[in-house]
Amino acid sequence: MRWISHLDGGPKRVNHAAVAVGHKIYSFGGYCTGEDSKAYTSMDVHVLNTTTFRWTKHPVSDLPYFENDDILPYKRYGHSAVVYGDKVYIWGGRNDRASDGVLFCFDTTWHCWTAPKTTGCIPLPRDGHTACMWKHYMIIFGGYEEETDSFAESVYALDLKKMDWSHVKTEGEIEPTLRDFHTAVCLNNRMYLFGGRGGHTLFGEEVYSNMLWYLDLETFRWVRPQVSGDIPTGRRSHSAFVYNNKMYIFGGYNYLEEKHFNDMYEYDPQTSRWRMVNTIGPKPCERRRQACVIVGDRLFLFGGTSPQIPYLREPQEDRLIDHCDLYILDFKPTLKTLCILSVRKYRLDESILPYSLRLDVMNMFTPNKITISRPNKSAG
Repeated sequence: MRWISHLDGGPKRVNHAAVAVGHKIYSFGGYCTGEDSKAYTSMDVHVLNTTTFRWTKHPVSDLPYFENDDILPYKRYGHSAVVYGDKVYIWGGRNDRASDGVLFCFDTTWHCWTAPKTTGCIPLPRDGHTACMWKHYMIIFGGYEEETDSFAESVYALDLKKMDWSHVKTEGEIEPTLRDFHTAVCLNNRMYLFGGRGGHTLFGEEVYSNMLWYLDLETFRWVRPQVSGDIPTGRRSHSAFVYNNKMYIFGGYNYLEEKHFNDMYEYDPQTSRWRMVNTIGPKPCERRRQACVIVGDRLFLFGGTSPQIPYLREPQEDRLIDHCDLYILDFKPTLKTLCILSVRKYRLDESILPYSLRLDVMNMFTPNKITISRPNKSAG
């Protein structure tokens, strides 16, 4: 397990949503310092070719929102994205004016937005929730509801065949506390839930739990498994992903400890054991609100925000920088990949390589040009 590439110059995004369709990663929305997060402009879409490691800005990003507000989502953060077939479904999130509860669909074949009409028990708008795909259902949990000024306490399921929402009645002797900016992944007909900010946020107190939960998606019963091993510290705004039937988490932030993380943990549902993962190569700095997407045997990590180093004398929330970088973690690096790394490490003559290999070397080490400026301070 080795970090094989670190490339700057990608889209500078924080609190964005990203998914993989085939060999491409689609990144939707998010924010960065200096942008107007109150204006209703259309959501930006960036696409990463995971073969060439090149970012492009999708043309739909520049469509005028007010001329197409019936089918276009406005730019937002704290939203969710799931993949069903060749379509990406975006739900929730907010800008600095309001949160949204309209479902949007991005067609990766025709490269266009639509806003499918939905029926049923439609959940209230929110941000900081999670969404998982299970069979043909999008399952959402948690988040913060602006209308009720509270954390969401229910599970909802959207049938993407019928476009019908339902409120899921769950069971369990003990259910997870209310929270936002947690993570959830679907694995073996279970939705595993970890972390997040919960408790009494409205009264100035935050709670960061490191308990693991899963929702049995066949019985809709909450279970808190007994876990062992290297149990991670409670955190929010971290990332979670599934690889080889195991759940991984990376990074995040704990306000009570005033600490950002760049650690990685693996949870094995077969043994119910956590393990801290030790990787090879320069790893990402401490950060939160980044995106992590698996394609094949590689993890693509990009964006997020981190504390400035050296620290300033300002409160931590006021001394953050936004990232435009891309890190690639290879779980099973091939001999070809290892040879490419050695070529650069030992400064070998690249001119004698075949053109295709020279191109691979160039792609692995050449920065992108979506963002050229240095990172700015972020509001968090």
